[in-house]
Amino acid sequence: MGNSQRISTDGGPNLTQTPFAELSSEGLPAAPAPEATRSVPPSKSARKQRGRVDILRVKAGRGGKTVTVVKNFVGIGLPEKEQLAQAMQRACGTGGTVKNGQIEIQGDQRAAVARILTEANFQPVFAGG
Repeated sequence: MGNSQRISTDGGPNLTQTPFAELSSEGLPAAPAPEATRSVPPSKSARKQRGRVDILRVKAGRGGKTVTVVKNFVGIGLPEKEQLAQAMQRACGTGGTVKNGQIEIQGDQRAAVARILTEANFQPVFAGG
């Protein structure tokens, strides 16, 4: 700590040149148009039906309690299933979970579950008893 020399932090004369000054964009492909300037009409694929899902009422193996099970999802991942399950739980005022790729909601909530799935562009079908 005995060194009393100060080091300049203003950049000094050595940092006035930029290493990118000699570069050119010659031979590079053109940049894509920004999203805001592209004129693409809204696609109908956003409103497309997302496939059939089965809604079942199940009691077997659950201690006599009724559970609404939604299964046969095609093309959606676990995060989206968890979001759907949370929406169903809020709408029904009950608990539920995502197990083995299926959404399980406590109680016989088939009508409310079907409404939520229809809003999410699925085609709900009541299957089983």
